[in-house]
Amino acid sequence: MNFGYFDDTNKEYVITTPQTPLPWINYLGCESFFRLISNTGGGYAFYKDAKLMRLTRYRYNNAPLDSNGHYYYIKDGSTVWNPGWQPSQTALDAYECRHGLGYTIYKGIKNELEACVTALVPIGADCELNKISLKNLSDSKKNISLYSYVEFCLWNAVEDMNNFQKNYSTGEVEVVKGDSRSCIYHKTEYRERRNHYAVYAVNAACDGFDTARESFLGTYGSPAAPQSVGNGTSCNSIADGWQPCGSFRLDITLEPHESRDFIFMLGYIENPADDKWEAPQIINKKKANELMEHFLSIKDFDNALLRLKDYWSHLLSGYTLEADDEKLCRMVNIWNQYQCMVTFNMSRSASYFESGIGRGMGFRDSCQDLLGFVHLIPDKARQRILDIASTQFENGSAYHQYQPLTKKGNADIGSGFNDDPLWLIAGAAAYLKETGDYSILDEMTPFDSNPDNQAPLMEHLRRSFHFTSTHLGPHNLPLIGRADWNDCLNLNCFSTVPDESFQTAGASEGPVAESVFIAGMYVKYGRDYAQICRHAGLTKEADDADAQVEQMIQAVLKSGWDGEWFLRAYDAAGKKVGSHECEEGQIFIEPQGFCVMAGIGVKEGLAEKALESVKNRLDTKYGIVLLQPAYTYYHLELGEISSYPEGYKENAGIFCHNNPWVSIAETVLGHGSRAFEIYKKICPAYLQDISDLHRTEAYVYSQMIAGKDACRFGEAKNSWLTGTAAWTFTNVSQYILGIRPEFDGLCIDPCIPETLSGFTVTRHFRGAVYHIHVDNSAKSQKGIKTLLVNGTPVEGNMIPYQKDVTEYHVSAIM
Repeated sequence: MNFGYFDDTNKEYVITTPQTPLPWINYLGCESFFRLISNTGGGYAFYKDAKLMRLTRYRYNNAPLDSNGHYYYIKDGSTVWNPGWQPSQTALDAYECRHGLGYTIYKGIKNELEACVTALVPIGADCELNKISLKNLSDSKKNISLYSYVEFCLWNAVEDMNNFQKNYSTGEVEVVKGDSRSCIYHKTEYRERRNHYAVYAVNAACDGFDTARESFLGTYGSPAAPQSVGNGTSCNSIADGWQPCGSFRLDITLEPHESRDFIFMLGYIENPADDKWEAPQIINKKKANELMEHFLSIKDFDNALLRLKDYWSHLLSGYTLEADDEKLCRMVNIWNQYQCMVTFNMSRSASYFESGIGRGMGFRDSCQDLLGFVHLIPDKARQRILDIASTQFENGSAYHQYQPLTKKGNADIGSGFNDDPLWLIAGAAAYLKETGDYSILDEMTPFDSNPDNQAPLMEHLRRSFHFTSTHLGPHNLPLIGRADWNDCLNLNCFSTVPDESFQTAGASEGPVAESVFIAGMYVKYGRDYAQICRHAGLTKEADDADAQVEQMIQAVLKSGWDGEWFLRAYDAAGKKVGSHECEEGQIFIEPQGFCVMAGIGVKEGLAEKALESVKNRLDTKYGIVLLQPAYTYYHLELGEISSYPEGYKENAGIFCHNNPWVSIAETVLGHGSRAFEIYKKICPAYLQDISDLHRTEAYVYSQMIAGKDACRFGEAKNSWLTGTAAWTFTNVSQYILGIRPEFDGLCIDPCIPETLSGFTVTRHFRGAVYHIHVDNSAKSQKGIKTLLVNGTPVEGNMIPYQKDVTEYHVSAIM
């Protein structure tokens, strides 16, 4: 069942009913100011950090679902309605929502009155703009009242939710009414901090206002039926403690077929550090006035929308695909790259599944996300790598998360996730392959965010690599620590002390559980580290790294192979995890994907067996599940993974994030049709017809789909903020389509289904534009027979980087 459709021309997803299976959202903002907005106007806004700088409130687990946001109420006679249906839920005569790239438009029609809201965050400004367009579709005059409504958060979202003895006394606002605009200043905290406030404004003289939520809604009222709107009045309330809000009332007369437009703005203002005012309660309105002067007009709004569209068109032009498969093209050209940019901004911090108050930016998460956006914004990717590296400790481990506002590690979560260090190498290697900018290796970067303790980024990578080398367990496999990529696999939580035979030099102190998955990472990214060393002139170090990688390969072949697939791990007692010897959890997806991606067992024929086992034991019609059989009871020695019911999340759910690993692994073996089959199973564009089952947005990836053991097999959760976005784009762009950046140039190595007759990719790479046409008339799955670059035959499939060439015309015949 469909709830909308793709408009590829306008790069929009069009939702045709407000009652989607779950709220279907979009993200506004691509710099510092952000707004989450649902198809019915729900959501909230924040500046940089959804925990520390929250402008408006949002209540998760609310009932009705998604019933607080930035709303507009229309009172037309005795009828009260919202253009986006929520929160009044008055039946509309017509409805449409268009989620575009960085903007959302939702429109409702009721009783021959059309109301259309266009919402965006302009480039280069810290504010959200809404244009509401009202049109009288009837032959009679209409007298209506338009009410706006936002509920302010008291900045720190955690404090806002729990410190009521303080909060109920700190709310403070100021209202300024003028002839051409009206403003509400949210000054809460200004007396104390004196460096920021919010402004809520409209480009009209209001006929009434409210800044106290209780006055607007009523003491026992709700956003579904505000008391002020029902009464057709405003209380002109001034918040004094309690819950501050922002509401304007505009009384409007519309002649037959007349249209009127209004601009509303919610802005964040931060005063200069040296700003001094005699009275602490008086705010400096200079920057707020400048912001309003710049945007509170129809012309300025329309220009901001055009500029935003131009920004995204230019940004997404870095990798474009032409092929016969329109679903493949829309994901590659629009939605997958767009989602990658959202994960760049948000990591895992703020979605309709992440509250924005805890996780911040993830070390591992942000490194993986970088794989999907480095080609789009290499300069910002460079800074992101340095930010991530600065949370590393001197021994090579790192804080698992950091706050985006302070860029300091999250001490509450701490460290000990032993895959983290290798992800830094993965991110740095992706940047170097994309840009060839080796100067980043010389950038002085702090340890533990301490400016007095710095080292070049190259030293950070060295310590990342050697952290794994020096933290090996009894089988010479990497120690897992608190967890590896799978945060729920907690193999050292079991209190049994292993016997002396499980003590080695690398593990003589502390727990000894080992990860075959990290071993696969070490091989794959250890090879990248060796190449980085060679490019940096560190030949001996490169040779040493290659030797240690080879030792790890042998350790996996000796102790990480279970006969038909790769083991997942060894627990703290030295028992196998992910083995046919186990009662439950006999095979896991992660090592099958990553070990084969790393090339382990390919020449020995083990890789083929491992992927065949995945197909036979883990594959389903909705994607590959994480493990089988599912855990049916809690296993103390395994930790959180077995706390989930069968088929959900890490306990045999379809964890979309690692499905691309298996698809990439299939391309390593030349299985183009199988790789593409895996790709399509979790790809939103191919799943639109089962949206009623899938439930999450039909245009972006979700983290998890319920597995075959679950009661709700095929239902998705945790949309938008997931490493699935970066890994699927890496998979489809670099391994299936095969246009892959390498240290020495651009590699043309497609691995496609034999049914795909060919394709054309335009790819920006190191200051040049590559026009690449791949001809698959031979119906091959992998292998380039001839490669022409600007009319000249090239041996192999690598186009060497040439500094002075700015345009390449590439013809590849499979």
